Amino acid sequence: MASPSELTVYIDVKSPYAYLAVAPTRALAAEFGIDPVWKPYTLEIPEFLGAVETRNEHQWRRVRYSYMDARRLANQVGLTVRGPQKIFDSSIAHIGMLRAQDHDRFEAYIDRVFERFWKRALEIEDPTVIAAVLEEAGVPAADFGEWAEDEGRRRHDANQREAEELGVFGVPSYLYREELFWGGERLAMLRERIEETLAQ
Repeated sequence: MASPSELTVYIDVKSPYAYLAVAPTRALAAEFGIDPVWKPYTLEIPEFLGAVETRNEHQWRRVRYSYMDARRLANQVGLTVRGPQKIFDSSIAHIGMLRAQDHDRFEAYIDRVFERFWKRALEIEDPTVIAAVLEEAGVPAADFGEWAEDEGRRRHDANQREAEELGVFGVPSYLYREELFWGGERLAMLRERIEETLAQ
């Protein structure tokens, strides 16, 4: 079987496509006995879709289609995706993800964050709110606000730099044996590569 460190999955909680990819990614990894390493990658939305104030009509068409498409895909699997009402900075939620992983509570944390955010029921930029989700997921978080500004932020930023050095530019992204795959629709291709590896 592939070793646990051979598959890294990059996600951003403000990406509906990352949300929709979580379950099939878990299923694929479980099928092959792989324990993926999940890492946050905080997207800078204005860099590729423009700032809200300066988007041109072409960019708005892309944005509107993307959320329409995500809602259709979500409906097929019984999930709720409601378009966000502003461009969010998801770094605090991602620092919370790092904290949850330190306590082996990643799934309990990230599932709550994804579901509530896409129902417009979670303020992901508020450290106090994220601390409450961490506590609910079984993670000690009394000091989360300070930790998020110090060690948590340093780790987040280092993770960003590492991801970009590896070629990551969007989510979900999969790094398997140093080969990068972008998008949930690449899971079939990733499957093929895993099968080829295991057949060797």
